[in-house]
Amino acid sequence: MIKADDLAIFPVDQWIQDGVRWLALNLRPLFQAIKWPVESLLGFNDWVLHAIPFPAMLLLIGLIAWRSAGVGVAIFSVVSLVVIAMLGVWAEAMTTLSLIATAIVFCAVIGIPIGILCARSDRVWNVVRPILDIMQTTPTFVYLVPVVMLFGVGTVPGEVAVVTAAAPPLIRFTNLGIRMVEHEIVEAGLAFGADRRQLLWEIQLPLAIPTILGGLNQTVLTAMVMSVVVAMIGAEGLGLVVLQGLGRLDVGRAAVGGIAIVLLAMMLDRITQKLAEARSGQRPSLFQLAMRFLRGGRREEIAALPPGEATRQGA
Repeated sequence: MIKADDLAIFPVDQWIQDGVRWLALNLRPLFQAIKWPVESLLGFNDWVLHAIPFPAMLLLIGLIAWRSAGVGVAIFSVVSLVVIAMLGVWAEAMTTLSLIATAIVFCAVIGIPIGILCARSDRVWNVVRPILDIMQTTPTFVYLVPVVMLFGVGTVPGEVAVVTAAAPPLIRFTNLGIRMVEHEIVEAGLAFGADRRQLLWEIQLPLAIPTILGGLNQTVLTAMVMSVVVAMIGAEGLGLVVLQGLGRLDVGRAAVGGIAIVLLAMMLDRITQKLAEARSGQRPSLFQLAMRFLRGGRREEIAALPPGEATRQGA
């Protein structure tokens, strides 16, 4: 009887090792070019967050949370930051926050255009979808191996890994949000003479914003988790506090880092979640704005019509 050990073994591990080594040796200028904007923006964000005085940071975060999510979230955010400072990990928390802020910028710049392209072309989506499946089911630790070989170790390579791991949710939600726009609204836009650019910017994207913000919420949480994992390749921040505590068997130090991470993650989650909920409640007014833009004349009349009736009026 044939056993599993009798079958030929493909040296996949060696093929991957050779491929990554070839990329590192022959495409080093490309990876340095990718690394430069990440390093520049991360350094700027880190400098800004560390330069802001503690009371000013409390006031700034409180105002942002109040305007975007309400008084309750603002109070929770301020209290969380005070607790983090009292735990003695304020500087590390600001480094982690700079990692998250930088990741949000690059994920938005990369993820939203790709999501739009996927929503406009089923062929592109069929190619991108399995790639996203692989990226989202791959264990986070696996990202560290090619990142170290291609970009080295440190905070900047860690940021590259964070962006890579956090971008897929935003791509998926952007594609989903645009595809979920009611077909009647799209038909109304076409009937009123909108071209593809106007249809995207004046109808589909505004109506998809709540879903896109939901994807941003998932991106923030994924980036938060990954910012802890990348401490294994030398990235600074709260993840390094946890790693140092585990390495020294200092449970208290590791717990302090974990508590700060939880508070920071909850604060960011509440703010981004409330943003998505607030924009979701504005869907009818967004539809009216789209109708007003497309019609040009009889604006108030068209805006007051339901989607199906608006389509018939436009025809």
